[in-house]
Amino acid sequence: MTHQAHAFHMVDPSPWPLTGAMGALLLTSGTAMWFHFQDIILMSAGTAVLLLTMYQWWRDIVRESTYQGHHTPPVQKGLRYGMILFIMSEVFFFLGFFWAFYHSSLSPTPELGGCWPPMGVNTLDPFEVPLLNTAVLLASGVTVTWAHHSIMEGKRYQATQALGLTIALGFYFTILQAMEYYEAPFTIADGVYGSTFFVATGFHGLHVIIGSSFLTVCFLRQVMFHFTSKHHFGFEAAAWYWHFVDVVWLFLYVSIYWWGS
Repeated sequence: MTHQAHAFHMVDPSPWPLTGAMGALLLTSGTAMWFHFQDIILMSAGTAVLLLTMYQWWRDIVRESTYQGHHTPPVQKGLRYGMILFIMSEVFFFLGFFWAFYHSSLSPTPELGGCWPPMGVNTLDPFEVPLLNTAVLLASGVTVTWAHHSIMEGKRYQATQALGLTIALGFYFTILQAMEYYEAPFTIADGVYGSTFFVATGFHGLHVIIGSSFLTVCFLRQVMFHFTSKHHFGFEAAAWYWHFVDVVWLFLYVSIYWWGS
């Protein structure tokens, strides 16, 4: 940074976008092979390549931001705009699922029996596991906010404690959702209700797993003294993402579990 006359980060050439694309191609092709031929070799190779790429790419970004000082205020501003645009794209991603659900439920066709839920579908009780999952995610939103304020105030122990609680709640949500799927009285093949239910809640569950992984990396960085009260955008981005996941779940709970049942 001492040899350039501007505050922006000129990123060095990196092999990780290429290896990431190769890993994604191997994983998707391998998953198709697994579905059709029960062969997991290609899928395992793709997963390994992706995991190695993630580790090394994140290592490089941590090195650039924490140790080399490349993430100056203008660079952080650009990263914030990028994260905001990414979350906006995710909003529209889920909007498509809600559109499909309301299109089918507000005007049920004769093929569905003219009613919603469709004839023959036994829905889940919204006041059992779904309500517990709602409480778990709302509690995790509180703990991640606690962690954020603790980092800003320089309270390392409280930040670590709150972040650990958030991660535990995130994985608890995933376990509860897996149990709910296992015990559900309908499947993704049960018409438009089954497909909209499992696609919407399943993609939300995937986002919870991604958010939990994101926060786990932040937890490790917090333990290794990477965050300061003025320089912690990596955690801030994870917190924004987690709040987005919380809000989407509230809409899912009210729309699909409660009103839709």
